[in-house]
Amino acid sequence: MQALAAGKLEEAELSDAERALLEYAGKVTEAAYKTTAEDVQLLRDNGWTDPQIAEAVYITALFAFFNRVADAFGIPPQNYLEMNKLTD
Repeated sequence: MQALAAGKLEEAELSDAERALLEYAGKVTEAAYKTTAEDVQLLRDNGWTDPQIAEAVYITALFAFFNRVADAFGIPPQNYLEMNKLTD
């Protein structure tokens, strides 16, 4: 968990399927227009179903949406990971 909280996906203890999904979510976040059919097929090959992939896209998009709204209204960010003292 600490590696994920620190943004170190490569160091996190994840299954191949989890890593593939998080990498895809990162791509959706950074440059959704660059996602490809091959990206989605990789997720399917790792066991994700189309509804699960769609849900990941929706959650990723909503997260970005809410952050942009909060930024536009000057709402300060909350560090929930630190507040909850998550540990491995």
